[in-house]
Amino acid sequence: MSLPSDVRRGNHSVTNVFILLGFPGHQHLKMSLFVLFSIMYILALLGNFSIMVLVRSQPQLRTPMYYFLCNLSFLEIWYTTACVPKALAVLLGGDPTISFSNCLLQMYFISSLGCTEYFLLAAMAYDRFLAICFPLRYNSIMNRTLLTQLAFGSWFCGFFCVAIPAYMISTLYFCGPNVINHYFCDIAPWIVLSCTDTTLLELVVFIIAFIVILGSCTITLVSYIYIISTILRIPSAIDQQRAFSTCFSHLIVVIIWYGSTIFLHVKPSMKDSVDLTKTVHVLNTVVTPLLNPFIYSLRNKEVKKALKRTLQFKSRT
Repeated sequence: MSLPSDVRRGNHSVTNVFILLGFPGHQHLKMSLFVLFSIMYILALLGNFSIMVLVRSQPQLRTPMYYFLCNLSFLEIWYTTACVPKALAVLLGGDPTISFSNCLLQMYFISSLGCTEYFLLAAMAYDRFLAICFPLRYNSIMNRTLLTQLAFGSWFCGFFCVAIPAYMISTLYFCGPNVINHYFCDIAPWIVLSCTDTTLLELVVFIIAFIVILGSCTITLVSYIYIISTILRIPSAIDQQRAFSTCFSHLIVVIIWYGSTIFLHVKPSMKDSVDLTKTVHVLNTVVTPLLNPFIYSLRNKEVKKALKRTLQFKSRT
């Protein structure tokens, strides 16, 4: 990534501060978005934190499936917190500027948490595959060692994958426009604003995204193919419904997450899809963290029973 000759000669000043454009528009629109995002952000925090507390406090929920769910809720809390507070401040008329180091740090955490979610969803799909396809051997296979390895591996791989492009971005120079047409620092705006050659960076980002998305999607898809085929072979319709109910919530989350991923990576052009990209990112960073705890609680009888027991215990005390 060589620096252009005009920059080396000093004809352009290097940009160290960027401006997050956020959601431009009339002040009434900004205030409406601020109220909407604030409510969704608070509900997302409360919902995911409640799931974590519920699983920790109820012995009946201390199973591998809910262990992964706790990891997912913990991830969603930090995923939405990494970008929403700054976006809310900009909507409210706060300082839209962000330093190069803070922007790089925000990009690293958001992208790393996003990659980690792919791996966690794949690990959860594998867990459901073992539970439904090998019910008698499930406890011996999905032991504490494998459970810890899958969870730790998801977090490690997620943060390690993004470390490479993050380092490459840290070596870029920015000597032109400094306005990021987004509500948080994403990799794409860095590529657009950089005045150095980003060919290698774009290739590395593409390869990593291809491996992460295709790899996790393959594991999830193959797991559900075996799950569905196993469920269809169950003679009793009631047993089929009971088996499918254990993975229905996860399947909904997978569809929402991968559905938004398709829109983010299959788009006409970077310039023509800026507004669409921001809208889909809102789905990922605000809507999905809000929906996940409600999907798992409303569609899961065990969670609903545990929540009812907790509320009854608190009412008595």
